[in-house]
Amino acid sequence: GAKGFFHQGFWEDKTSFRIWLFQGAFCATGGTIVSGAMAERTKLKGFGIYTLVLTSFIYPVVVYWSWSGHGFLNYRDDSGKSVSIIGPAYSDFAGSGVVHMVGGIGAICGSMIVGPRLGRFATDDDSEFTGHSVPLCVLGTFFLWFGWYGFNPGSTGAMHDAETANLASLVAVNTTIAPCLSGLLVFFLRAKVVSPKALDVSGFCNGILAGLVAQSAGC
Repeated sequence: GAKGFFHQGFWEDKTSFRIWLFQGAFCATGGTIVSGAMAERTKLKGFGIYTLVLTSFIYPVVVYWSWSGHGFLNYRDDSGKSVSIIGPAYSDFAGSGVVHMVGGIGAICGSMIVGPRLGRFATDDDSEFTGHSVPLCVLGTFFLWFGWYGFNPGSTGAMHDAETANLASLVAVNTTIAPCLSGLLVFFLRAKVVSPKALDVSGFCNGILAGLVAQSAGC
């Protein structure tokens, strides 16, 4: 946590450029998760400050704890075994906790600070909360799903030989199967078990995203 500022030492170890770019994308993802919870209720200036604090101070600390190899959640003991302060080492392959949970907690805190949209919804009619465009919702879901094929297989860190390429392909398969199953599960539950007991495409999309987030840790 005390080196690498302004690309310090990157020219001596050029793999640092690859790590910087990849982790920068993860960091930006953590910041964008916040936007959905605070949309239409936060001025651009306030959201910019909030995102700056999250990505500059909160997220890097969590990453250091988890992925640096020196943090209290994952480090090597005297025998060279990966451990944590409570015993087994924390394992998060592609960021379920490090990226998505940090962004989610930031979103919860942001929405609590901003507060409810008082007076925005005048009735108790559920249709007031219906999204204005289901096709755009589906399109956005597929955009995110496509991006996950960069994040998860890319978290192998290399694909220069058969072993790492096979690992990346396994991760890609899991990144396909998990959201399919979770999306279908939510779709079935919304159709047969819970309200509205109808074919809910938006719920299907949410199920896909939930599956992608959940499987990122162990993919």
